[in-house]
Amino acid sequence: MTTDYYELLGVERGASAEDLKKAYRVAARRYHPDANPDDPDAEARFKEVATAYEVLSDPDKRSHYDRYGADGPQMGDAFFGGGLGDLFGAFFGGGGGGFSGGRSGPQPGPDLEAGITIAFEAAVFGSAEQVTVRTAVHCETCEATGARAGSHAETCSNCSGSGQVRQVRQSILGQMVTAAPCPACSGAGQVIPDPCPDCNGDGRQILEKTYTVDIPAGVDTGSTLRLTGMGAAGLRGGPNGNLFVQVRVLDHDRFERHGNDLYHQLRIPMTQAALGADVTLETLDGAEELVISRGTQTGKTFRLRGRGVPHVRGRGRGDLLVEVLVDTPVDLSHEVEEALRRIAEERGEAVAPPEKGFLSRIKSALR
Repeated sequence: MTTDYYELLGVERGASAEDLKKAYRVAARRYHPDANPDDPDAEARFKEVATAYEVLSDPDKRSHYDRYGADGPQMGDAFFGGGLGDLFGAFFGGGGGGFSGGRSGPQPGPDLEAGITIAFEAAVFGSAEQVTVRTAVHCETCEATGARAGSHAETCSNCSGSGQVRQVRQSILGQMVTAAPCPACSGAGQVIPDPCPDCNGDGRQILEKTYTVDIPAGVDTGSTLRLTGMGAAGLRGGPNGNLFVQVRVLDHDRFERHGNDLYHQLRIPMTQAALGADVTLETLDGAEELVISRGTQTGKTFRLRGRGVPHVRGRGRGDLLVEVLVDTPVDLSHEVEEALRRIAEERGEAVAPPEKGFLSRIKSALR
């Protein structure tokens, strides 16, 4: 099944709120399990449609989805609150369907975001970098139960251990049954009469943790790496969320990145451009020999295949493009200037006359 929320609802990415509402009503009726009794996938598709509308109808959630996609930070159950129960609880909650409306027991911890700055070479070849985050970890004193030693958790009387409370209300689709996490036990289904003194019954503590991040070859500034299970710990033994690491790559002093290609400007003297030469170029992979042919002009570009950036989601590498810039000599000695004038005369090229005297040199310097 598709995970593109816009495609699920059959709308463009710039669809208005009214267009989204109309599209959702049509899709909800189309995929309603009662309208598709012989389709085993109807219930799952109906839930997907409801999820899509819940996200896209909320400006903040929609902006978050457009940036990170459905698997981005905080796009799980905690991000939606009880909204999904509002949208399809009427069809699957309380009386006739198989959907329970929510998760009972310990809830996963929230996702976290962190930033990391890496060297240019680390982005090209990959590396192992460290990132430190302030996060929730399971309490060792109570082994994440939240209860003081010798005590234990008890069944929540407010939800009878289900971790959910239900309400019936009217909505655009008729009478809806809302299933939301129990406020008394935070959806855990249990309460702690005698809490652990180190975590106050939470089952987790706030600490700084350092993780090693495997940087894949070919990442660039703006890449987001997902570290599954390295987010904050869940309440009272709940599983960890995920950690999303935003990558920033430092500039290189000689190379520029253009997609998967690298670009470098190679400056050579006029004599090498005119007469040709073998030039040694230091690339990220080591020394390479470039053959500068006679009469090379500024702007000539050499392509060194496979010396660029690896394709982060595939095989192979980009190329290294080396553009030649021919330097014009300055601060000429008398002998060199005379030699150049003889060359110009031989080639029939008009040049400025030589400067004469001390005052002329001063005037020239002040121009």
